[in-house]
Amino acid sequence: MRTVVLTMKASVIEMFLVLLVTGVHPNKETAKKIKRPKFTVPQINCDVKAGKIINPEFIVKCPAGCQDPKYHVYGTDVYASYSSVCGAAVHSGVLDNSGGKILVRKVAGQSGYKGSYSNGVQSLSLPRWRESFIVLESKPKKGVTYPSALTYSSSKSPAAQAGETTKVYQRPPIPGTTAQPVTLMQLLAVTVAEASHTTLPRPSPSAASNTSSPRPQPVGHRSQEMDLWSTTTYTSSQNRPGANPGFVPKEELSTQSLEPVSLGDPNCKVDLSFLIDGSASIGKRRFRIQKQLLADVAQALDIGPAGPLMGVVQYGDNPATHFNLKTHMNSQDLKTAIEKIPQRGGLSNVGRAISFVTKNFFSKANGNRSGAPNVVVVMVDGWPTDKVEEASRLARESGINIFFITIEGAAENEKQYVVEPNFANKAVCRTNGFYSLHVQSWFGLHKTLQTLVKRVCDTDRLACSKTCLNSADIGFVIDGSSSVGTGNFRTVLQFVTNISKEFEISDTDTRIGAVQYTYEQRLEFGFDKYSSKPDILNAIKRVGYWSGGTSTGAAINFALEQLFMKSKPNKRKLMILITDGRSYDDVRIPAMAAHLKGVITYAIGVAWAAQEELEVIATHPARDHSFFVDEFDNLYQYVPRVIQNICTEFNSQPRN
Repeated sequence: MRTVVLTMKASVIEMFLVLLVTGVHPNKETAKKIKRPKFTVPQINCDVKAGKIINPEFIVKCPAGCQDPKYHVYGTDVYASYSSVCGAAVHSGVLDNSGGKILVRKVAGQSGYKGSYSNGVQSLSLPRWRESFIVLESKPKKGVTYPSALTYSSSKSPAAQAGETTKVYQRPPIPGTTAQPVTLMQLLAVTVAEASHTTLPRPSPSAASNTSSPRPQPVGHRSQEMDLWSTTTYTSSQNRPGANPGFVPKEELSTQSLEPVSLGDPNCKVDLSFLIDGSASIGKRRFRIQKQLLADVAQALDIGPAGPLMGVVQYGDNPATHFNLKTHMNSQDLKTAIEKIPQRGGLSNVGRAISFVTKNFFSKANGNRSGAPNVVVVMVDGWPTDKVEEASRLARESGINIFFITIEGAAENEKQYVVEPNFANKAVCRTNGFYSLHVQSWFGLHKTLQTLVKRVCDTDRLACSKTCLNSADIGFVIDGSSSVGTGNFRTVLQFVTNISKEFEISDTDTRIGAVQYTYEQRLEFGFDKYSSKPDILNAIKRVGYWSGGTSTGAAINFALEQLFMKSKPNKRKLMILITDGRSYDDVRIPAMAAHLKGVITYAIGVAWAAQEELEVIATHPARDHSFFVDEFDNLYQYVPRVIQNICTEFNSQPRN
């Protein structure tokens, strides 16, 4: 009987509210039409700051144009809530300047925020802020309800400026109070809950410190409302003199009430993939021991967006990704996921798995971060059933640091079955023992934990992070003599552009500089002038044709003094000289000076260039560093050969 009465009471209130809003008496058919609204993504403007939005996690749509520097961003990867939400999304790389949907998650405040230049946005540094947030791709988690309308800390919602509409119902004022606008769905949620005597969530001490009764209050004095339809949430004002009871925005909620979330260890910012052995030969017991090591590593690393991120790939006959770098953003979630990994069975095709990771795992879509070293830890029970050397070479050349943990190697009578003897040394990043760990028994696997974590986090020793495309200072020395001509000079600049495009350009990666020469020399731009690929390509386009004689020897000396004297000690120094004729001065002594200073010189001659002069200028062996092109229009054909030779030379360095 009590249930029937409560249900009737809720229905009467619901019908009364519909009558107030629509002026139409609802019948049974009308009542059936009151349905839960579909989720719509709120839209915000570029200038909306995360701190103005109270929701701890939400999905929003950003407009185009948020790359503009007037929308200030503070921090890198983890941003102070004083930042523009959409500006931070562009800086992080989740969005480009055309806008789109993002997922925003609030996290604890930081003691400091470091500024950086990324994706066309210069973020600023900030010493301290009370609240932070991270930006992710807008892929909602299963079972999580995201708000269709955001809760703002100001009653003037910025969403309204972005075209977001919320239907407002004006309650009749309670005597002695000032009425505040409330959404219809909000009020329905409250009244239906009240009619059924549902116990509402209790407010946090910071939100309602003066509320003493745990029982539901009258509508005008409720301490916290139920957000059944994910609409804008309100809380009551405190009962102080002059305060208006009723619904007001959540201005007084402290951001410190958010549960602190670890952002990860910033001293170990690596992108890590574990390749685990799921072959049939390993057995269930040893597979569980392997998973326990992974869980221990996840705990020891302190996983988080500002520190290490970790994914897992299992191999057998074929590899499969269980989760990528951005699937789990803290150690506890990662450990839980590791415990649920089932064994796949099959062979032990390690080489195929390494190829899979090289091609598929370390991508931006999977959470790969440009500033974090890529690390793969391969676990092998016994020996692989395929070859690993070639797959590992391609992985190393892609900048992946490969570690091997081998457990219980082949016994003497089993070595005849090993497909590739000494496979670990053929695979790892360096053969100096740093990247290899051998365990005699599965029961001793846990002893590798501290050593493995220490080595993975030692980013200064992760040598394979440096590749032929991200570790050089490249100086172009360009012949601007009269014999070249304006049209051919533009063709030479296009050749320079095509080579530059192949490299990863930044202040910490490859840097580009250029010198033009005739009888005289001119520094077009130095290594420290531009730090992004678009800026470099634009600078090359702006180089003007000079015209004059051809003093190649003097140009080499000028480049050594004006360009390469400012090269960083840890950079490979590459000089690429392009000329169309014989030099008026001697090139032997300047070329020898370049070689002695460790500058690797490529000489490219066109049309009337002297072959013997090119070979003198070029680094030994000349066949790999000098090229002759019969016509300017054929220069483009030599771009792949130059890049290939640069990378072949880099990758031929000893791995010890």
